[in-house]
Formats: sequence, structure tokens, C-alpha cells
Amino acid sequence: MASGSGSNFEALVEACRGNQLPAEVALLAVNNPDCGAQQRAERLNVPWCLHDHRRFSSREALDRALVESFQSAGVDLVVMAGWMRIVTAELIEAFPDRLLNIHPSLLPSFRGARAVEQALAAGVTLTGCSAHLVRLEVDSGPILVQAAVPIASDDTRESLSARIHRQEHRILPLAVQLAAQRLGLLGPAQG
Repeated sequence: MASGSGSNFEALVEACRGNQLPAEVALLAVNNPDCGAQQRAERLNVPWCLHDHRRFSSREALDRALVESFQSAGVDLVVMAGWMRIVTAELIEAFPDRLLNIHPSLLPSFRGARAVEQALAAGVTLTGCSAHLVRLEVDSGPILVQAAVPIASDDTRESLSARIHRQEHRILPLAVQLAAQRLGLLGPAQG
């Protein structure tokens, strides 16, 4: 699931195709027409579907449509790779412990939107990213993998975001593998 440029989506596809992650990206769901993630899916020849949140009467209705799409595609795990919408019990309960999110902070610090801006405003010297299982409370689920990113004194939102994204691309495939192993979808990690 992606809302924006789709760089985390592409990192997952590359990890699968490069045999770093023994899995396949079966479907990309986007909520913004013609977003970068959709364009990446077309270039990478990955099936995609549009569920424009503006066309649904509620968050629950959107999530029901997502569940139908994922079930039709035979999806085992769902990854929120830059999905900028709060999900509901409709999606979470359809994929218990099978719904992952990547978030640009060292959770539990700086939950929710604008985590990079929150870190800069707080004046901390270290932030990062977290891949976690999704629960109803935003950015509160069990953490699978984290990576730290130091904050430089001259960092801007853009410069810090770029360094965090590089770490997200590194840890997201690992988090997917760990979640799949916990569920018995893959064998133990090779070492």
C-alpha cells in the first residue's frame, strides 16, 4: 500500500527480485491517482489497483475494498509502505499480525504524521525509522526492526528525510521476512 512516490514499494520489489527476500509483491494498492508508486508499479510490471479514499463514504468502506483486493490477489502479508491513511479494524482484523507499517521515527517517539518535522522541532540528535506490526492505535504495534539516523545541526526536513528513506529501504525487506517467518510463511533466516 502506498500513497506517494513509492520508493519503499520499489525497494521491496527489488529485494524480492534480487533474492534478498524470498517473496513476491503480488499487488500494489494506491489511494492517489497517478502517484509515483503507481508509475513505479507500471515500470516494474507489478499489478496495481487504485482505491481513491476520496471516493469512499468512510475509512471502513475503503479498508473493506482493500481487503477484497488483497484477498482476490492471494496476499499473505500487507505492507503499508508510505500509506498516508489511518487504517481501521476492517483491514487489521482481516490480516492479524500480517499488516506491517514503515514509520520515519524510532518509535515510540514521534508517532503519526510529520515525524521528521517533530524530531527536528524537538531538537533531538538521533532519529530513524521503525518497521512494526499495525494495531488500531497509530504507530503503536510491536516493532520488528529499527534503524537509527543521526541528526546533523544543519539538517532540513528534506536532507533528514532522504537519509531516513535510505534506512527504510534497508530495513523494510528484513521486517517483511521476520514477520513472514513468525507466521510460518517462510523458513528460518539463513545466515
